[in-house]
Amino acid sequence: MKPRIFTTAFSSIYPMYIQKAEKKGRSKEEVDMVTRWLTGYDEQGLQAQIDKGVDLETFFAQAPQINPNTPKITGVVCGVRVEEIEDPLMQKIRWLDKLVDELAKGKPLEKILRS
Repeated sequence: MKPRIFTTAFSSIYPMYIQKAEKKGRSKEEVDMVTRWLTGYDEQGLQAQIDKGVDLETFFAQAPQINPNTPKITGVVCGVRVEEIEDPLMQKIRWLDKLVDELAKGKPLEKILRS
């Protein structure tokens, strides 16, 4: 059986990412930037996925290009090391969680975007 998070609409999680970032003085634009960096969506593509209400599985399956620097995303989310997650979809979801966490913790964008 698929984890419930896979069938959760990206549009229902997205506002929580923004809220988390804004509570710490970061912006919606920065959340969009890290999301687009990870997935390869442009602004219109990201908004289209939100408007369509696609689930996380579809959101990542339709992503134009997962960033080639994702192996540089390391650390712990929800008590699990992101680099050790075996399910590819779960790993992508946790990568996004980790990027938003780093944003909320005040990390500079250059570091978050692994430039």
